[in-house]
Formats: sequence, C-alpha cells, structure tokens
Amino acid sequence: MIYPAQFEQKIGFDRIRHRLAELCLSKAGKERAQTMKYCTNAVLLEQELERTAEMLEICMLESQFPESGYADTLVFLQQMESHPSFCPNVPELVQLQTATETVRALLRFFEKTKEEAYPALKELCKPVAFFPVVAERLDGLLDKTGEIRDKASPELAQIRSSRRKKEQQVGRRIQDILQQTCEQGFAEPDAQISVRDGRMLIPVPAAYKKKVHGYIYDESATGKTVFIEPAEVVNLNNEIRELGFAEQREITRILQEFAAFLRPYLPELIGQAYFISTIDWLRAKARLALSMKAGKPIINREPGIFLQKARHPLLEKALEREGKKIVPLTLRLGGTKRILLISGPNAGGKSVCLKTVGLLQYMFQCGMLIPATETSELYVFESLFLDIGDEQSLDNDLSTYSSHLLSMKEILTKADDQSLILIDEFGTGTEPTAGGAIAETLLEQWEQRGCFGLITTHYTNLKFFATSSQGVLNGAMQFDVERMQPLFKLETGVPGNSFAFELARNMGLPEALIQKAQEKAGSDFVETERYLRNIARNRRRWEEKVVHITQKGKALDTITDRYQSELQEIRSLRKKMLEEARKEALVIVETANRKIEQTIKEIKEAQAEKEKTKATRDALQEHKEWLEKKASDAEDLKIAQKMEQLRKRKEARAKKKQKTAPAKTLKQQEKKESPLQIGDKVKTKDGLITGEILRMKDNKVHVGFGQMVTQIDSSKLERISANEYKAGLRAGRPVAPAAEHRFSKERLNFSPHLDVRGLRAGEALEEVMRFLDDALVVGVNKVSILHGTGTGALRMEVRNYLRVAPGVKSFEDEHVECGGAGITLVYLE
Repeated sequence: MIYPAQFEQKIGFDRIRHRLAELCLSKAGKERAQTMKYCTNAVLLEQELERTAEMLEICMLESQFPESGYADTLVFLQQMESHPSFCPNVPELVQLQTATETVRALLRFFEKTKEEAYPALKELCKPVAFFPVVAERLDGLLDKTGEIRDKASPELAQIRSSRRKKEQQVGRRIQDILQQTCEQGFAEPDAQISVRDGRMLIPVPAAYKKKVHGYIYDESATGKTVFIEPAEVVNLNNEIRELGFAEQREITRILQEFAAFLRPYLPELIGQAYFISTIDWLRAKARLALSMKAGKPIINREPGIFLQKARHPLLEKALEREGKKIVPLTLRLGGTKRILLISGPNAGGKSVCLKTVGLLQYMFQCGMLIPATETSELYVFESLFLDIGDEQSLDNDLSTYSSHLLSMKEILTKADDQSLILIDEFGTGTEPTAGGAIAETLLEQWEQRGCFGLITTHYTNLKFFATSSQGVLNGAMQFDVERMQPLFKLETGVPGNSFAFELARNMGLPEALIQKAQEKAGSDFVETERYLRNIARNRRRWEEKVVHITQKGKALDTITDRYQSELQEIRSLRKKMLEEARKEALVIVETANRKIEQTIKEIKEAQAEKEKTKATRDALQEHKEWLEKKASDAEDLKIAQKMEQLRKRKEARAKKKQKTAPAKTLKQQEKKESPLQIGDKVKTKDGLITGEILRMKDNKVHVGFGQMVTQIDSSKLERISANEYKAGLRAGRPVAPAAEHRFSKERLNFSPHLDVRGLRAGEALEEVMRFLDDALVVGVNKVSILHGTGTGALRMEVRNYLRVAPGVKSFEDEHVECGGAGITLVYLE
C-alpha cells in the first residue's frame, strides 16, 4: 500500500519517472516508464535489479551493444493477430524491418559475450525466436529508402516502367508548351513547371489565362497567378494518374500477400516486440543510473534499512549546477531500533534526509538502481506511508492540523511491522503541549507494532521518549556553532538542538530580548539545550581527535611494515654475506692447510722435531676459528642494533596509544578477552600460524590459513588485531629481493589489467594472487582488476583478499565513466 495518492509528487519520484521516459527510445518503453509500479515481490524485484545492473555494466564496458533501432511494432502486430483482414502499411513494414534487425543484433551480441557474463539478460533472450526468412522477405520487399521495390512483383515493375515513360513524355511536351508561352509573352520568362496532385502545370498570370488553351487547375493565394494544365497533355496526365492507381492497387495486393505470409509468425514477432521494449526499458534505467552514479543495493531478507553514502539524485543535480557538492547520508535501522527520530535546527537537512530515504526506497521497489554504495541494504516493505507538507483544504473544511490528524489516523489503522512510515515535523500545527502528547502516544503505538520509520521533530518530549525507548533511536543534524551554519550530516544516537537562541543572536536580535526569552522558556529548557549543544561540540572534537589518531596510526603501521620488510631483507642479506664469507674463509684455510702440509712434509723429510710441527698446526686451527667467529659476531652486532631500534619504536608507539586512547585500549582488551566469534582474526598461542575463523562448533574452531582450512581447539587460539593479522600474513609470505635486470623480459610482457569475470571465487583469488605477485616483482605501482558488478559476491571476495594482501597499499573503484564499481584499481607499495 502507498499512502497518500500523491506520494510520488511529494517525494519527487514523478520527476524521476519523467527523466526515465525521456531516455526510452520506443513508445512502448515510454509507456512502461509511465506505468511502472511499486513492487512487493522480492523475487521479481531481485530479477529486475539484476537485469538493470547487468545493463549498467554493458553501458559502461561494451561499445558494440546496439544503441538504436528500438522500433514500435507491437500495436499493428496485435491488430493483425486479432483481425485476420488487417493489412500493415509500408511505414509499419519499415518499422518491422528495423525491429527485426535490432533483434538480430541483440541476440548476436549476447552470443558473442563470455558464457558466464550477463546471465540474467541471457535468460531474458532464451524465449526470443528469430526467423531469417522473415528478415530476407522484408529485405526483398523494401529498399533502402523504405519504399516497395520495383521487383516486388513483375506487374509492379511494368506499371512503374510505363508510368516513368509517360511522365517523360509529358515533361518534354509541357516544357515545349511553357517555352512557347514565354516567347508569346503569356508567362514570366523565369517561369518553372509546377506539379500539383501529380499533374504538371504551367504558371500563367491571371490576365493571360484565356490566352493559353487548357484547364485551370489551381491559383495562387493572391489570385495573380493561375496554374493551367495544357489541353495537349490532359490525356497523358490522365494516363499517368491511372497508372498511379494501378500501382497502389498492386502495392496493396503485395502487402496483403506479405501479411498472409507473416501471420504464422505473429506470436514470435509479438514476443520480439516485447523483448525490444524490455531491453529499451532496461537500457533507459541503466542510462539514468549511470548519470546518477547509482548501484544495485542488497535485498535485505531481514527487516531493516542500511544506507551508505546515499544521495538525493534531484538535489545532487541541482547542487552540481551551482558548483556545490552534496553531503552523503549514512544510516542504519534494524533489530530493536526501527524508528529514527531526527531533530535539529531549521534548514539543517532533516526533511532532505527523510525525502532521500523515501525516494530511494521507492526507486528500489520499482526495480531501479539507487545512488548509494552497493553495500547498502534495503528491505522490501509491503506499505509506505508519508506525511509531509500542508494538506489543508477549504473545500473539505480541513485545517493544517486536521489534515495531519487524518494522515495519522490512516497510518495508525493500517501500519504494521512490514510498513515504513515517513513523517515530517511530527506533531506541529496545534498547541505544543497537546500536539507533543498526541505525537508521543502515536510514536509509542508504532513502536509496539514494530513499524519502521523516519520522523523529524522539534519537540523535546519526543527526544526524551526516544532516549528511554527500546525501539526508537535519536538522530541529530550536525550544526557548526562557531560559524552558525548547518553541516547537513546525520548523527545517530544523540538528540538534536534547535539552536533557536543562537540563531536569534546571530540574526542581530537584542541581547536583552534574548535573555528575557530564555527566562520565559525556563531554566530546565535552557539547560537541556545547553547540554545537547555541549554533547554535539564534544562529540565533534573527539571525532576529529579519533580521525587524527587513526591517521597517525596508519602512518606508524606503514613505517613498521617498512621496517619489518627491511629486517627481512637484512636477514636475507646477512645469511648471504655469511655464507659467502664462510666459503671465502674455507678457501683461505684450505689453501693454508695445503701450504702447511707441504711445509710439514718438507720438515719430516728434513727430520725436524715433532713438537714444532704440532705447534704450527694448532696455531693454524686457532686462526681459522678466529676468522669464523669474527665474521659472525660483526653481522650479529648489526642485527641486534637494528632489532633494538625497532623495539624502542614499538614501545614509544604503545605508550602514545595508551595516553591518547585509554578508552579505546580498554575496549580492545575487553574484546580480546571476550569469546571468539566467526570472522575474528586469530593466531595459535605458539605464534606460528595466523588465520581467520570460518566456522565454530562446540570448542572446535575451523580456521582458514591462506588456501587451507584446519580444525583447532579454541583454547589453543587467541584473538589478534587486523594489523597483527596483516603482519602475520606478510611474515608468512616474505618477498625475496630481485635484481632489475633479471626481470626485464617479464616487465615487458606484464599487463597491468586482469579480467576475472566468469571465474569462481577460488579460481579468481588464485589469479589475483599470481597477478599481484607478478606486479610486485616487476615493480608496477598501479594495476586494475575487472570483476564486474553482478551480485557483488566476486567483487567482495577480491576486495576482502586485497585488504590483507602483502604489498597492497590501497584500492578503490575505477572512475564511473571507465567502469565504476565493476573495476577495482589497486595501488601497490
């Protein structure tokens, strides 16, 4: 149910419908735009959204898709089906020829795409039948100008040949007569032959009309010129006219013959007409979504609304014309909190929030993509109720408040847990105490029924009710008190402040008057407003500090990661240098040994003392051990110094975090001590393996380590942070340094673009891992991954991996004109 009847006009959807109709190329498509209805069937809605999302991907990525030729043929085809004697005319056959070629092009397009691409649209193509014999017959019947060909029948060819000969005779004879008339002075020297109703006539001044023998066929608007058909060519013109009639009779016979040929194919041709109108309709929705930068939301199976970075499409266009940017809206309703009560200053954006949610929900349930991120989730509501604006009527003797009460009665009677209620300025229009009491009672009733809703208000009693309520959530439109201007940002969890006295002071009202007004309002009201203002100010300051700390933390994480990478390189270099040094030392020692052995041999031959020989060999062994120990100690000292520097930096960072965010540390500690849950990042207590919890059963936990899943007792695991998880993954996959000259060939052959459309999630992730490894090896800083939009599952899997992939600095959507959310740009370190 949609209430009231003017819902679309009030919410602005009528303008969306008009823009959609303008983008349709066919009359049938425009009619679908005008008759589009609110849908409550989640299955049909999912099908329509998926088709539209695939068409959006085609509009962004496919240049071979047919963009014209969506001709209307449905009307005359249905007339042929219902009236056996109906015969189409030539323009209708031209439309049929165009539509047939468009169907051929569409089917050929989807046949040439990958088997896994655009499954919903390919499913739409399956029942469509194309008959080459119909296309060939039409091509043989019509020429390029849309006329019946001469060779359509032998009789038509003969008639047209005779007519052309007669016209040539008439042309030559009447040209001679015109020349004689001009020489006699009965016509203007520059007079030209005029053709009217297929007859060739001579223009003669009215004064000389009796000088030229013939029939006066017409005259000019002023009456100064008459058009005479010379008597000599009357018979020839009559013959030409008779040939024209014969030509029309033959064309009619040909059309009737073709209609008889066409009738067996009418059911399939009507199906083609519906198919073309559907594709035109989907194309228009995709084009509109492209202009709005819209995406396909997730259909929430549980009641709830989660909008992320949502934008009002009409307001965004208006602001773009003024060179301004819209402030996106993010909100979540679900679980126990189902009604959002928005308060704040006038012109602060409360009504815009309400209209944005209402318009996007209505667009979603009409099968349209919405201007919000594709991670947004919307529920399929059975009913939408709206009360906004002034409905007072002199004819019905309704005041402003009476009209609001009638709306409240309708909502109270029919709203349930499958309804979304949108009310602007709740309770206004009457005495504040009574209006606030009635509004609070209605709000309590809707909360008990489990209704969803967005309600804007200024009433303090409603804010207090939401504070203590289980199902109502306070929301505030942020306001810059220092600059006295709205920020148009929604903040949930706190009530808003009207800032009435501050705005009055800023507008220049006398201070004494403002002070007196505050006294009349009462100390409780003033203290409450001051309390809300302080909450908003302090919250904003803490948010700024949190952002600053988060940025610093990210910078420190980057530095730590870099040091860890350097440490890995140092360890590898140390191992390599030690190995080379030991080999070199062994060569030296072996050479010395050979030399000594030779010396000993000579000594023995010279009968030298055994004690001297033994002392020489012992000294050489001591020298060998001293060389090995010296090389090892020097490298160990460098590593120890580097490790000590890293340890000191980590200790300083930990102390700084404890000072700036003790509450956050306590929260993290509580989370770390809380029971393990699915999705937590964990490591074994011996610190050897890092992974993510996939399933849990009793005390047994299934943990994913890279591409493997293993079962471990929960007592052997401990929760870790996201940074520790990333560090564990990087430590498990060290990247060995490589010389540039070894990879010149790989760099030349490497392509920075990867297409994983149509692959399963596991196959796609393997391709992405190999792709990123190659990119890091050849030193590429930026690559792109084409995964398409579809259901969003493949994109989500790829991006979840990118968040933990080693060497990935950041990633984002491609520009909307180059692919948008269907392509992910990856920036590498």
